[in-house]
Amino acid sequence: MTTDATTKTLVPTPADVTAAAIRIEGHVARTPLVRAEKLSALTGADIWLKLECLQYTGAFKERGALNKLAQLSESERKRGVIAASAGNHAQGVAFHARALGIAATIVMPVTTPDVKIRQTRELGAEVIRAGHTFDEAREHASIIERERGLLFVHPFDDPDIIAGQGTIALEMLDDGPPFDAMIIPVGGGGLISGMSLAVKDKSPSTQIIGVQTELFPSMANAIDGGVRETGGDTLAEGIAVTTAGILTRDIVRKNVDDIVLVNERILERALSMLMNEQKILVEGAGAAGLAAILSDPVRFKGKTIGLVACGGNIDARLLSMILMRDLARSGRLARLRVQLLDMPGQLVRVASIIAELEGNVIDVGHHRTYSDLPAKMTCMDVTIDTQGEVHLRRIIDSLSANGYAVEIAAY
Repeated sequence: MTTDATTKTLVPTPADVTAAAIRIEGHVARTPLVRAEKLSALTGADIWLKLECLQYTGAFKERGALNKLAQLSESERKRGVIAASAGNHAQGVAFHARALGIAATIVMPVTTPDVKIRQTRELGAEVIRAGHTFDEAREHASIIERERGLLFVHPFDDPDIIAGQGTIALEMLDDGPPFDAMIIPVGGGGLISGMSLAVKDKSPSTQIIGVQTELFPSMANAIDGGVRETGGDTLAEGIAVTTAGILTRDIVRKNVDDIVLVNERILERALSMLMNEQKILVEGAGAAGLAAILSDPVRFKGKTIGLVACGGNIDARLLSMILMRDLARSGRLARLRVQLLDMPGQLVRVASIIAELEGNVIDVGHHRTYSDLPAKMTCMDVTIDTQGEVHLRRIIDSLSANGYAVEIAAY
């Protein structure tokens, strides 16, 4: 590491990333790098995925956590450590602290998915829920740090953490093709800082592109001086950081070629594509790289792109909702409102028309009382499973041709 003459802080170097790789070898999985053939065909880019979602704790954060904890002195280990995290850093610290015999306390925002809280506790850490954002959790952790005399393990603004995360890039460069670009999710900046150090040292022609959500453009603001608002409920809570790191922003400013912002709908689509097309389960942050490609496909067409599937710890209920919403948006799931005479046989007739065209009825709601239709009329809401937009339109046209007024109540 080198010392910044202005700030007197230690700044990680490419050599530190290499040393971290040696230090954590055998204790953290060397995850697969796979060519995403289906996603490549759909987007026109040659996409390679680094599957950090296959780490024991389901995320890349283990790398930096172990690199930091392994270098603590005996007295520091006896003090115990504390961290603030939305989940993945928490699990990385808890997992390796337990292996090294270090007591760990984790402060997690109250908005953290239950799956991450439960898993962190199961790894032996004391979990304290406080604040609605990382920054609020960090403030609470600082109080406990002083009260208990613990050692704070920062999730991103720490040279050892940064160096540990950078080992992902070393493995990608060793295992993959020459990359035109790597697209890396950005929260506080630890991952992209470490990876950029390694890439710019070993493959300087490879572009480093960061991706953030439009709701949390903290690093973009730090780099270009923007005043974009930060905050909100994002699918990518793992990169929902309102203030970029001090150390990381300097590295990003030097090494990163661009930062793009993606909206929540693109994030949902990317997550769904990874699940449905490539059969890879990730959380919102893990889909951010693909979301960047989907938001600007022309830019990446024909390019060899490395993406980091950085975490797979998504709540099952949230995943279910996202997949169903994606089915609805593609026309494969729709709710139709059909007007009909209030007389025997009408429900059966409507269902028969749908069945004749190979539509599958999932749910039916029949409304007599709560309707503004004439007294002799009624309506039914029928949720159907189709083969897509074209098939859905054929069903609607057939119902209309048989005398039924139909509208799409919801996608």
